[in-house]
Amino acid sequence: MMTMVFTVDEINRNSTLLPGVRLGYRILDSCDHVHTSLRGALSVVTGKRTEEHIEKGVEERMPGCLAGAPVPAVVGLASSTPTGAVAHTLGPFNIPLVSYFATCTCLTDKLSYPSFLRTVPSDLFQVRGLVQLVSHFGWRWVGILGTSDDYSRYGIQAFTQQLKDQGGCLAFHLTIPNSPSPAGLRAMADTLQSSRARVVVAFATEGQLLEFLSEGTLGFSFPGVSIPGLGDFLLKVRPSPTPGSEFINMFWEELFGCKLDFGAGSGSKGSGLTAICTGSEDLRDTESSYSDVSRVRISYNVYKAVYAIAHALHQLLQCDSTGHGQAQEKCNTSTYFTPRQLLHHLKRVNFTNQFGEKVHFDANGEPVPLYDIINWQKVSSGDIKFQKVGSYDGSAPLSQQLQIDESAIVWIGGQSQVPVSLCSAPCPPGSRQARRPGEPPCCFDCLPCAAGEISNQTGSIDCTRCPEFYWSDRDKVKCVAGIEDFLSFYDTMGIILVSLSLLGVVSTTTVTAIFHRFRATPVVKANNSELSFLLLLSLKLCFLCSLLFIGRPSAWSCGFRQAAFGVSFVLCLSCLLVKTIVVLLAFRATVPGSSALMKLFGPSQQRTLILCSTAPQVCLCAGWLFMAPSIPFRNSSYQGLTGMVVLECKEPWPPGFYLVLGYIGLLASLCLLLAFLGRKLPDTFNEAKLITFSMLIFCAVWISFVPAYVSSPGKYTVAVEIFAILASSFGLLLCIFAPKCYIILLRPERNTKKTLRKG
Repeated sequence: MMTMVFTVDEINRNSTLLPGVRLGYRILDSCDHVHTSLRGALSVVTGKRTEEHIEKGVEERMPGCLAGAPVPAVVGLASSTPTGAVAHTLGPFNIPLVSYFATCTCLTDKLSYPSFLRTVPSDLFQVRGLVQLVSHFGWRWVGILGTSDDYSRYGIQAFTQQLKDQGGCLAFHLTIPNSPSPAGLRAMADTLQSSRARVVVAFATEGQLLEFLSEGTLGFSFPGVSIPGLGDFLLKVRPSPTPGSEFINMFWEELFGCKLDFGAGSGSKGSGLTAICTGSEDLRDTESSYSDVSRVRISYNVYKAVYAIAHALHQLLQCDSTGHGQAQEKCNTSTYFTPRQLLHHLKRVNFTNQFGEKVHFDANGEPVPLYDIINWQKVSSGDIKFQKVGSYDGSAPLSQQLQIDESAIVWIGGQSQVPVSLCSAPCPPGSRQARRPGEPPCCFDCLPCAAGEISNQTGSIDCTRCPEFYWSDRDKVKCVAGIEDFLSFYDTMGIILVSLSLLGVVSTTTVTAIFHRFRATPVVKANNSELSFLLLLSLKLCFLCSLLFIGRPSAWSCGFRQAAFGVSFVLCLSCLLVKTIVVLLAFRATVPGSSALMKLFGPSQQRTLILCSTAPQVCLCAGWLFMAPSIPFRNSSYQGLTGMVVLECKEPWPPGFYLVLGYIGLLASLCLLLAFLGRKLPDTFNEAKLITFSMLIFCAVWISFVPAYVSSPGKYTVAVEIFAILASSFGLLLCIFAPKCYIILLRPERNTKKTLRKG
């Protein structure tokens, strides 16, 4: 109140602002109550002073007025609820109401409060700053303490919503009633002490929670300045018996602990224990918030409000354009103005005060949202010191709005470490949050990430799936290249298959050597020894082609493995087919009149049949290689189970493989059929029986191969095909050549034409 009086006097002494115009004022006490505030508002509108206002002590200094209304503008009030009531009353009359401390967001509504402006930022910005402050310190689990007024109600509502948007949660919400009962206070105390929340956000004036705030509080305050001359002006105040001095008299008695008795004479003592005030006590001998003007904050808002009205009047009265070159400029005081005109100019006011701050209002009548962040610190004497530890500028970019000096903050108990307020500790890297049913999102359990997923930050809500061909490491904190899996020469399975393949090659070479050594014997010469050597060569190729399936797949190995397999086996089966035909024709030639058949199917015809039988497979494989060759492929379909990236050969044209396999099956079936027909031919050594048995093994192996090949995963698909190649090759080698080697090496007495022809 006294700052407002001081500011009016300062403006009246200013020769450049409102020259020739003096400001006056009327001071009414709202008692921080809605009904009293409304009575005062009605007196402002009507110009009539009620008896109550006279009794309460209304100070009035109103010179001859240019305004077309009893009071053209009002500065006030402090609390949001009475301010809303007064603003709603003054709005239809377009009387400007400039508040210095009412911060409720609800007052931004221009439909309900068209003439309301304020020099204090709205709670909207205060709430944004509070949420940023809470987020800055990592507080996700906080309680809220409020009172039953609009400031608290609207502030808590906005804070709760924004806190949830930032991932925070409310541990509790307590509202202190106007007249709390002891039982209610005990229940609140129990809630505070039992909660895991170590941080409480309070929406209340300092007077309502003074003891609570003295524990180390962080709060948002308005920027403070030191107004020149204000301190001396305040110290000159003296009590007086004149009407309008009641506020000062009450303050004086409370500050000095005495009683003013102007009728009893100066310095006299009363009959009671209370001393009598002389009125000459020195305010410099006291320490109070009244005399401490080192950095005034709320009073500075009053200072800006009065100056804003003065500048609006300056523009309204055209004080800048009426001088006409005279020594001193004057304002246009020839006509009256209305509150509507003053409101129009007040909304557009824009000036820089002596402290370098720009004063203006936005479309909603709001100022620039600036705050100091204050830490309540207890000093050694037990008093409270207000230490600025940061600032908040709501008009700055989001990343620059909040500025905090954490080293300057003193927490509860004098500690320097930031308190932790969490329902659940943040989940470490490698895990994720799992909400507990029926509890707020801030209360959760930590579950390890699944295989193939990672979280490399503390407090991760979800785990991130690793990219294709990558897998999570042991701690599930980073993705590493997936382990490449293929049938290697160094695997146990690979070593076994290579050993069997080489065994087959060595065995085939040994049989070839035996046959070459005993090539003149009847057993070798029977059924064309040339076919036997060609069959052994094709078997050797079958054993060798299995090696192409082992090792890291490459472009050349993928392209040639199936072709080599298909051609080798078709060559082998073509030889068996010709041998079977030769056996059948040889016994057919013993029938009278059938000797010419054998001559028609001589060695040259046999070679031609082998060539003709093999040529289709060669053409098919060549076309397959040329048009759609197999290519190396990194198969990640098994990655979700084991993290393995299987290296395999991909068939761009799958029917090619089945055509190759089908042609092999066709020749095998034809060979089996012919051999089966000649199984009972009369001969001690009937080779048709051996071919029949070998073909049964061959067909059994490859019939069982198909389902095993389709169902085997990864490198085991290759292993199944190699096993089928080796099993069928060993079956042919053993069934056809083992009995002959047995006779050649162990029963040479049976290696004669006579023995072979016995029936």
